Amino acid sequence: MCEANAYLCKDGKEELVLEAVDVLENEGDQVRIANIFGEQKVVKGKIRSMSLVDHKILLEE
Repeated sequence: MCEANAYLCKDGKEELVLEAVDVLENEGDQVRIANIFGEQKVVKGKIRSMSLVDHKILLEE
């Protein structure tokens, strides 16, 4: 599987936002993420980094 977990960087800490993410879309100043279970979240911010080998997406406000 090639899903990743999405984390939001807040105050120097990584907070889990959504697991098993397979869709990531930039929408202006927001990022929409959706997982394989049909859950969706919209985070105000931008993509900080992605490591597909580590299955990790970092977002920041």
